[in-house]
Amino acid sequence: MTPDTAALERVIFSGMDHQGEFRRAALELGIPDDEVSRFSQHLRLSIELSGAGGGSPVGQFGGLPRLPVGMKWPSAGDSPLPMLFSVDCGALPRVDGFDLPEDGTLLFFVDQEMDHEDGSGRYARVVYVPDGTETAVAEAPGSVCVRERFDVGAELGARLPLWLQEGDEDWHEYWEDFDWEDMSPFQQQLVRYMERDLPHLDELRDLAHDLWPSGASVFIGGYADDEVINSIAEQTLAGREKAGEIPAIPIEKWYSHLEKEKHRLTSEWISLAGESPVYEEYYTSFVIRHDDLAAVRVDKALPVTNFEAP
Repeated sequence: MTPDTAALERVIFSGMDHQGEFRRAALELGIPDDEVSRFSQHLRLSIELSGAGGGSPVGQFGGLPRLPVGMKWPSAGDSPLPMLFSVDCGALPRVDGFDLPEDGTLLFFVDQEMDHEDGSGRYARVVYVPDGTETAVAEAPGSVCVRERFDVGAELGARLPLWLQEGDEDWHEYWEDFDWEDMSPFQQQLVRYMERDLPHLDELRDLAHDLWPSGASVFIGGYADDEVINSIAEQTLAGREKAGEIPAIPIEKWYSHLEKEKHRLTSEWISLAGESPVYEEYYTSFVIRHDDLAAVRVDKALPVTNFEAP
């Protein structure tokens, strides 16, 4: 059993029994049922947003928002925030365990350049407008940048934590280049788990991505950005040290403690929405605690904007 498994949420699937679909397909490949269950504990489905094509639109990128009558355009002081995108929650695919509102509209505003430089979160805002609210298309303040509008559709995508991902950042292959003695105890624990309890990891990972391809430029749900979780984990550990809740962590053991804290936080935080990195462009992630999302406290979402440098 993986470290802190009891704290990890179970697999997140929609009411269309995607869990059953995945299990049946994995069993047909000859993978043992208990291994399928272990892998599924880490698999999350995200809602991938892209050009609507021939499908029904679920929201829009850019353009002007519909805001409650009388509501001012979201701003940071005197600086109005551009709208990144908005989605109709009632039109989105349902994902069990991901407590988006069942109806209403979510709107995401961010001044990406200022949010990247400032880092306080004041230059981004998430707004929820419940169904039944009297709304009107807002008039853009003169100084705000209004992006070209286009409708978007939605499909489901498979998402895994960083340490189970494939590609250039495949941690399993990365760790194979280390001597066992050079690994932290927590790294050793994860490697043992993958080798002992997930011997068919490659097949399970490929199957998940075959069933639900991911990679859209904007997505809702899934795992919080690793850099965001890293920042939260650092602040959490430092705060617990300062408050005397835990003994002072020696410098040489800090990284191992940080990894373990990040692992724990993946069950507490989830991606509310995120953009995939694009070369030489800003991209923003909005992460939120599960309990805040369930209570529709979207103003508690933490925005972080990065820049994909050359």
